Amino acid sequence: MLSEKMYQLGSRSSIIREIFEYGRKRKAEIGVENVYDFSLGNPNVPAPEAVKKAMIALLEEESPTALHSYTSAPGNPEVRCTIAESINRRFDMKLEGKNIYMTTGAAASISICFKALANEGDEFITFAPFFPEYTCFVEAAGGKLIVVPANIEDFQINFDEFDQLINEKTKAIIVNSPNNPSGAVYSEATIQKLVARLEEKSAEYGHPIFLISDEPYREIVYDDIFVPYLPKYYNNTFVCYSYSKSLSLPGDRIGYIVVPDEMIEFPKVFAAIAGSARALSYVCAPSFFQKVVAKCVEETADISIYENNRNVLYNALKEIGYECVKPEGAFYLFPRSLEPDAYAFCEKAKKYDLLLVPGDDFGCPGHIRISYCVKPEQIERSLPAFKKLFDEYQ
Repeated sequence: MLSEKMYQLGSRSSIIREIFEYGRKRKAEIGVENVYDFSLGNPNVPAPEAVKKAMIALLEEESPTALHSYTSAPGNPEVRCTIAESINRRFDMKLEGKNIYMTTGAAASISICFKALANEGDEFITFAPFFPEYTCFVEAAGGKLIVVPANIEDFQINFDEFDQLINEKTKAIIVNSPNNPSGAVYSEATIQKLVARLEEKSAEYGHPIFLISDEPYREIVYDDIFVPYLPKYYNNTFVCYSYSKSLSLPGDRIGYIVVPDEMIEFPKVFAAIAGSARALSYVCAPSFFQKVVAKCVEETADISIYENNRNVLYNALKEIGYECVKPEGAFYLFPRSLEPDAYAFCEKAKKYDLLLVPGDDFGCPGHIRISYCVKPEQIERSLPAFKKLFDEYQ
């Protein structure tokens, strides 16, 4: 009677959401200030003042009909041109409005790309640790997700494992840098090595292997770390972007896909993106927020708050004795669990009202994700609990 696959997806929530819902109940029992909830990547830094001003200006200056009406399926033409011009200034590209497809955030963007590319049996490769929803997005498009095991020393790409997994069925590679959950940023050397592999294998297999760059955390980087803009390195690159993190607008679901002119058979590929969005009913992203982000296209929330949270938490956990690669971006720490079973470790952490996410669903057993996009005082209050948890294992 029902789709068994959809039933399974709907009846079994993600581990992140399960822990978040547990936290909501626990906070009601003992008070918000007594629960150290590091489960969800929900930005706590307010949107920049420019967003509020843009919203007020639009509401006051434009007629309701113009402001809330449908746009063209790929988005408002003026908004698309504004975003293209910003990308050109920042990354020395030559994009036009026709290269931008507006979407309801990065999840919609990557889902559209998967659907546009996938034929039955096609494989999509990503690198652990990875965003767990890639699996259902790829499978829903008719493809198969292949995961390259993590290089846990620095979370750069494990090329030895990658070379064993890429094959003639590979349709696209998915990269997420800055990375959720490790906070790693792929270096220029890593990207150049990856691109060389893709060019070599595309020629060998006689078909293009596409690159999908999932970039909701692009602006959230520390210590002047350089984040390569992938279309500068590889022509067949889709960029999937969201303003959820950079402007602290996660619930407003606004983003875009970049399809550069250099893409093989650009008109056909862009048409496939449009057809995929149509099939998934992702046409006409929210018209009001299209105009909002166009007015704030190079604004960001106060990233220094995340950087301070990272420094305080990372330094404290290292001093306690936890093992962790220092994140270069995003707002997550990804330390090693104090026992091989990260699920058991996270259950034990609940004794101290520490809500942590096991790394298994991210393709990296033996690790835990700590989302530090929280108020600084929560981090300070949580440190004794982290120490008690560590001492229990000694």
